[in-house]
Amino acid sequence: MKNITRLIAVVLIAATLGAGAVSQQEIQRSIRTIKSVGAEGKGNAAASKAWQTLSQAAGDDIVRILAAMDDASPIANNWLRGAVHAIADREINAGRSLPVGALEKYLGNKKHNPRARRFAYDLIAQADAGRAKKIIPGMINDPSVELRRDAVQLVLDAAAGQKKAGKRGAALKSYERAFNYARDVAQIQSAVKSLREYGRTVDVPKQFGFLMDWQVVGPFDNTEREGFARVYPPEKKVDLKVAYKGKEGEVKWRAFTSKDEYGKVDVNIPYGMLKEVTAYAFTEYESAEARDAEIRLGCKNAWKIWVNGKFIFGRDEYHRGKRIDQYHLPIRLEKGRNTILVKVCQNEQEQSWTKEWDFQLRVSDSTGKALLALNRKPTPKEALTPPAKKK
Repeated sequence: MKNITRLIAVVLIAATLGAGAVSQQEIQRSIRTIKSVGAEGKGNAAASKAWQTLSQAAGDDIVRILAAMDDASPIANNWLRGAVHAIADREINAGRSLPVGALEKYLGNKKHNPRARRFAYDLIAQADAGRAKKIIPGMINDPSVELRRDAVQLVLDAAAGQKKAGKRGAALKSYERAFNYARDVAQIQSAVKSLREYGRTVDVPKQFGFLMDWQVVGPFDNTEREGFARVYPPEKKVDLKVAYKGKEGEVKWRAFTSKDEYGKVDVNIPYGMLKEVTAYAFTEYESAEARDAEIRLGCKNAWKIWVNGKFIFGRDEYHRGKRIDQYHLPIRLEKGRNTILVKVCQNEQEQSWTKEWDFQLRVSDSTGKALLALNRKPTPKEALTPPAKKK
């Protein structure tokens, strides 16, 4: 990756010096070559040549290159983004205008790659800051997390000003609006704190659709991290009445309700702070209709997920941090009963920051709006109460 970055930087300098005519056929051919680049450097030499050609394209070709990022791999997107950077820098340095109108039209199509759309917005801001400033408020419900964050921040800033001016009603409306649309944890916490200062009860779990009620079973063995790949009985069939052979004896399913306002399912609570173990969490989700949706997961342990018995995805990594909506997993909900099974593994590390053995999970649409289950229970009282301040 360092070699790719260095190569892009070298070619970028060369590309900004001047541009020749590049035909549409050459642009298309260069894009195809870049999109075929593989992992571990496969195809990098050809991609480098294609990149040099693509970076000589005209400013009016920027949107076409951005659109190519929709179905490209992360590595290919680095090359494509670098080409757009080179073109934009060259055009600006030469005193020519960027295609702001075309960029704004591209930005308005929410089906395009979210990061590419954010890049398009940055180019608009670079070319016409006033125009960009008018665009961002309309991005408050955007699938691009970065664009949404900027729009929500404008609302939070307005709310702070209204609060300072003693405009209680206006401030409340602004904080409620920010809370409804925020996906950034710091922004959520800011809005929640201010709403509670005004005496409002804030149901964070319901707002974001965190799944709070589970059945858990474990611990199973994860010595030498072998439990991630090992198939334990719950992966074959979930029967809440059946007992299994666990790591140190018989284990049974038990009910667990999260009382954390951000939906944390803390496996340490029922089992203690164990190491080299695996557990499963199971829940039923009743959907009002058959539809496409997303599971959004936060987890710093190794994990796997099944929906309606079908394996969705997993990651065999430990303690790399956790955040809301860390992973987006497309799923298909059936009308009525759906099942969700989560496998969460704990490794052998003993440092204080490796003690966590938990996850948080919610179901949403593609924009992050919560899809609440018909069988959702009222939020536990503890999750509606702000945590006590440490003395």
